[in-house]
Amino acid sequence: MAWAFAAFATTPAFGAATVPASHVPDQITDNPPIEDIVVTAKRLDEARTGIENRTGASTYVIDAAAIAATPGGDNTLLNQVILQTPDVAQDSFGQIHIRGEHNGAQYRLNGIILPEGISVFGQTLDPRLISSMKVITGALPAEYGLRTAGIIDLTTKSGLFAPGGSASIYGGSHGTIEPSFNYGGSAGAFNYFVSGDFLHNNLGIESPDRSSNPRHDATNQYHGFGYFEDIPNDENRVTVVLGTSHGHFQIPDRVGIQPALGLTINGRTAYPSQNLNENQREITHFGILSLQHSVGNLDVQSSLIGRYSSLTFMPDPLGDLLYNGISQQAYKRDVALGFQTDGSYHLGDTHTLRAGFYIQRDRATSLTTSQVLPTDQAGNQIGDTPVSILDNSARTQWIESVYLQDEWKLVPALTVNYGLRYDHFAAYTSGSQFSPRVNMVWQPADDTAIHAGYSRYFSPPPFELVGNVTIAKFSNTTAAAPSSLTDLPKAEQANAFDVGAAQKLFGALTVGIDSYYKKSRNLIDEGQFGAPIILTPFSYYDGKQYGLEFTASYTSGPFSTYGNLAFQSAKGRNITAAQFNFAPDELAYIANHYIDLDHEQRITASAGTSYLWRGTRVSADILVGSGLRATLVSPDGSSVPNGAHLPYYTQVNLGVSHAFDLARLGGLTARLDVINAFDHVYEIRNGTGVGVGAPQYGPRRGFFVGLSKSL
Repeated sequence: MAWAFAAFATTPAFGAATVPASHVPDQITDNPPIEDIVVTAKRLDEARTGIENRTGASTYVIDAAAIAATPGGDNTLLNQVILQTPDVAQDSFGQIHIRGEHNGAQYRLNGIILPEGISVFGQTLDPRLISSMKVITGALPAEYGLRTAGIIDLTTKSGLFAPGGSASIYGGSHGTIEPSFNYGGSAGAFNYFVSGDFLHNNLGIESPDRSSNPRHDATNQYHGFGYFEDIPNDENRVTVVLGTSHGHFQIPDRVGIQPALGLTINGRTAYPSQNLNENQREITHFGILSLQHSVGNLDVQSSLIGRYSSLTFMPDPLGDLLYNGISQQAYKRDVALGFQTDGSYHLGDTHTLRAGFYIQRDRATSLTTSQVLPTDQAGNQIGDTPVSILDNSARTQWIESVYLQDEWKLVPALTVNYGLRYDHFAAYTSGSQFSPRVNMVWQPADDTAIHAGYSRYFSPPPFELVGNVTIAKFSNTTAAAPSSLTDLPKAEQANAFDVGAAQKLFGALTVGIDSYYKKSRNLIDEGQFGAPIILTPFSYYDGKQYGLEFTASYTSGPFSTYGNLAFQSAKGRNITAAQFNFAPDELAYIANHYIDLDHEQRITASAGTSYLWRGTRVSADILVGSGLRATLVSPDGSSVPNGAHLPYYTQVNLGVSHAFDLARLGGLTARLDVINAFDHVYEIRNGTGVGVGAPQYGPRRGFFVGLSKSL
């Protein structure tokens, strides 16, 4: 099954085997046959998968074949692939929201945590590297922590199982051109997989107006990835993973607008909005060194992890001042080092113990130089010559986590997983928590699974994004904060409950239903509060989220289809951190009222289908949403933060591809894709709402063609 809803399963029929992997007794010689290496690698893969525990969680699996079968194939950005899983809403700047959370996704490679970066990982990780992707939600077992709305675990490709590769060229509308390559191979016990691409288009960030090709919106992006593996014997494996991403973005301009603040700078008061020249550069590098040891009933994987992430924003010196009252050149950098160990031990047929720990150290640096204009006590401009304000900071964060859990098969049809997790962090603020977890899965029949679970969560604020603005420096300037409150965000603490079921029908059809409820203290949210596209975290003292999800998938021979439908509610009350970004009347209203979170989308749906006939594949997918939140303005002029939602939207994508066999010259695949085939114009944001910086629209209709040659 290309798209598999492996809902909270513990048996192979539902895709999440938790029984011990069988071991191959023969030792590998100095020059082992390739068949032995393949068998050992598969066994080690099974053991690595068995270290992870998904009992009681909902797991949605997408493999490389499913990605290739969708419109755009592996030329699609990773966040667009994730949008096809249940209860995931799209937002501006490539953001995604899982189950009404803002920053709740944790990315993993082969079970190893990737520390969070300043740029969005959805643009750093490329679908070309994916053998399979698991999106894990629900009441999570104890080994998952820190970010818990969704675990996005990518299993990387290996040159041992799929040697060879391809070179491709893809492009079309919006000035898109994207050459790429991937190749994998092996030599004895060593195997590798590498990929790389360059992307240029004129729609790097969502359009701020309805135009198909907005002004000043070009991007150039480079991505590289490498996976290297050595199997010295049948009990050990050493892997190295390397990745890099460079992104250069122009900030798109709206047309026909003039400054409205009434400021004068060196005698100038006018500046056409289409002449603004803002730019942003994002860089990410990451590396992982892992050792896996599997012998008898014991499987252990230990990893050393490093990640460098930086963001540089270059303003339009004059234009930003006239429009915003501040022109800010900003540089943020975060360097993270981590160490992770996870292991499992099988105690007979009824108990599997799992334990592990995670340590991470971050060093964040923030350098800003701001041009502002001086004002008097009443806020009136004094003089027309800008003054410069420096506001620099550096801080270190430590995170320590440890867990222990037991998967207990009470009877053949009933499995209970219970455990305890401890997390501690120290950064701008600090905190710690013991978090109990318990899940159960009951399979009254081979094709039926029912689950229920409870998890206590502890999520530190995203350290690399926390703002440390010195408010006093900007007093009596055009960049004075609307509020003087500068409390720093604390860790979010939550109780989460999840109940659901999955049923296989007629062998090829799987349907599922899942419900969840989460109650939070210090709910973490994020917003854009300036021209740089740097999200700043803030907190609601109280938060609650709940929802209902329906899923279905069907595969029969060359035909496959899937569908997801989700209903959700996400609310918060009383902003208690980073208050200086909000107007006093907004703070006062939210202090006494639950409001919808700005990223809440009440109804979200996705679906897709694919059919293969004699080398020709026809595919389609669709996204439907009820719209994110916006400010509700009443006839009397009063407003309710996030009290309205944007209109419903539908985006349909179509694709067709054909694989040609060129005999000795190898294979050639040609494809044609139409994105937003019916050219439905819809807003992702309208520029209003809590923490919303600017309007953005979804992509207009685009035509794209590609050629891919096997290597």
